[in-house]
Amino acid sequence: MQKNINIQNKKARFEYEILDTYTAGIQLTGTEIKSIRQSKARITESFCEFNEQLELFVINMYIEEYTYGHSYNHNPKSSRRLLLNKKELKKLEKQVKNVGLTIVPLKLFITDKGWAKLNIALCKGKKLHDKRNTLKDRDNKRDLARIKKNF
Repeated sequence: MQKNINIQNKKARFEYEILDTYTAGIQLTGTEIKSIRQSKARITESFCEFNEQLELFVINMYIEEYTYGHSYNHNPKSSRRLLLNKKELKKLEKQVKNVGLTIVPLKLFITDKGWAKLNIALCKGKKLHDKRNTLKDRDNKRDLARIKKNF
């Protein structure tokens, strides 16, 4: 078993402009946390959504079935509830509803106490020209680092 579990959504920083970040707990079953501890999860295609009771759920997060789970295994693509304060939930729900922003998971990790946490971000989608600028800036930084290394 690995000590540092750090599952990231690298695509999110390219696709979205990140406005605000939060750390949320995840409500999991026994076999789900065991799979996460083995680093068998993906959050690249996932997003967050509110239901009628103002509860925040992460949708489309893939947690592979636990190999020794047998009949007690979980559904790999089920929606999982995120645990935040009511104040934070109301603020997020208001911004998503009125402004039209989205909530995207950035990073899945396990704390020192053994709790699974998810870093989520309030994001605004980038346009095509913004993505091109991001690529151009990344290339410029890489070229500049090469030039500095030679001198």
